Amino acid sequence: MTAQQINKHIRRLANREKAEILKGFFKTGPGGYGEGDTFLGIQMPTIRQVEKKFWGTPLGEIKKLMKSPIHEGRLLALLMLVHLYAAGDGALKQKIYDFYLKSTRYINSWDLVDLSAPNIVGKYLSDKSRKPIYVLAKSGDLWKRRIAIMATFHFIKRDDFTDTLKISRLLIMDDHDLVHKAVGWMLREIGKRSLSALERFLKLHYKKMPRTMLRYAIERFPEDKRQRYLNGSI
Repeated sequence: MTAQQINKHIRRLANREKAEILKGFFKTGPGGYGEGDTFLGIQMPTIRQVEKKFWGTPLGEIKKLMKSPIHEGRLLALLMLVHLYAAGDGALKQKIYDFYLKSTRYINSWDLVDLSAPNIVGKYLSDKSRKPIYVLAKSGDLWKRRIAIMATFHFIKRDDFTDTLKISRLLIMDDHDLVHKAVGWMLREIGKRSLSALERFLKLHYKKMPRTMLRYAIERFPEDKRQRYLNGSI
């Protein structure tokens, strides 16, 4: 199946009413982080069904699909890449990883990043140098910075917190709310596995953390402890 045929197929699934809701949700208006993005209004369960229908699409066609102006087309391409990566040998995994990093201009929304970064970038770097995520973390591009922190989710699941904490320090003064949320989320995930590791980090940095980042990080704390962190009285 070609990218052109897949795009035609998903266009037939369009839902104008849901598309309008998604355009608002993903801030596609002027000045929004998703400014100008195009939505068809296809929900994730349907996208997953389409991915199953077209399982086996060659990497070359997935690469073409990644350039789709349609958000759901890029989402579908990334879902295909994640599954192809999981099933591939070492050579294919490297090809997918290399292609992913060359294609970040198309991975331009939080849902696209969160679906793919842990499962491609994180997995690929799990037994390699982690330097690429530090390069991403220092980028002027919002989505590359989010890729950097979200890639570490793969490490967190293996009780490896070092890079998440280092990247969090690099991004602690970031100027974008979507980075604040991602860093706070990953810190919270560390806390699920090691409360002591999270609290050591927080006690050093919580007073200068953006409010959103801190709220995400301490979301699972008892209310009295949450309030002490929020009031700066720890």
